[in-house]
Amino acid sequence: MRKNISAGVLLIALLVLTISVPEADSADNKNIVVLSADQLTSTSRAISGAKKIISRSHSNVIFHDFLVDTSPGSADSQIESIRKLSPTLILSVGTSATSLARDNFPDIPIVFAAVKYPVMSGFVESLSSPGQNITGASLNIPTEVQFRYFKTILPELTKMGVLYTAQTKSLIAPATKVAAEMGVELIAIEIKENKQLPGALDSLARTTDGLWSVADPQLFTPQSTRFILLNTLRKNLPLMGFSRHVVESGALFALDFDYKAVGRQAGDIASKIISGKSPSQIPVSMVDLLWFHYNEKTAKHLKIEMPSEMVAVAKEVYR
Repeated sequence: MRKNISAGVLLIALLVLTISVPEADSADNKNIVVLSADQLTSTSRAISGAKKIISRSHSNVIFHDFLVDTSPGSADSQIESIRKLSPTLILSVGTSATSLARDNFPDIPIVFAAVKYPVMSGFVESLSSPGQNITGASLNIPTEVQFRYFKTILPELTKMGVLYTAQTKSLIAPATKVAAEMGVELIAIEIKENKQLPGALDSLARTTDGLWSVADPQLFTPQSTRFILLNTLRKNLPLMGFSRHVVESGALFALDFDYKAVGRQAGDIASKIISGKSPSQIPVSMVDLLWFHYNEKTAKHLKIEMPSEMVAVAKEVYR
């Protein structure tokens, strides 16, 4: 008799569990398209960071990864495949992937990650008010932060030079204002053709205490980058690079970023949009986790003693 009662209790318990914990309805799942243009470690880290944050907030998301294919006919097929998924959101990593998303999916919320200068690239109207269906996590490091690091390393910095082209011209006026607020005069020279470089560097070496650089692909070609690095060293002009790779090649220092942290920022933005917030209402984020890199050999050549607090936090020291 006891065995029959126990069996009956067990059967009832199973029935209760079956009723109270229904199987998830696939209709509740949200498709998230992850669009990238390469399989670099930096891209993978950004994607990993974003997915982790999104999954933590929304257990019903399904990720669909697409590697951008620009070969004839393939892009159209890819775009059609993405549309068939009816995605809740597109997460694009990098500039080219974001361009494809913007140009083909104006009706779907887009969150970008690891994009440099999103305003200059035409993705958003401004960092604070993106507008339309797109926002995200940029690779922008606030200018004030960059200049503060430069002033810490060179306390005597009162005049700072910068080279730019038409592509990065829009960055100069805001940077000039930030520098002035910090007691630094920014002397900017526009480069319209490479033959101007020698004269521009001569002028800045005579009139400034250091050279700030912006990530301008039109200016910093492999050949011109080598020329700038070589001549700033020859002229004893401290150069703040725009990436650790430039520091490795001879620039004094640079601030870099953790792509996984940038991905987490994008994931946080995506989570808000999935919950119902409009992309136009979410400001573009800037890098919030910085890595400091410096070149010890260059510092010695320039007779600059790197502050102990900078040495203590250096992510990488090139010797």
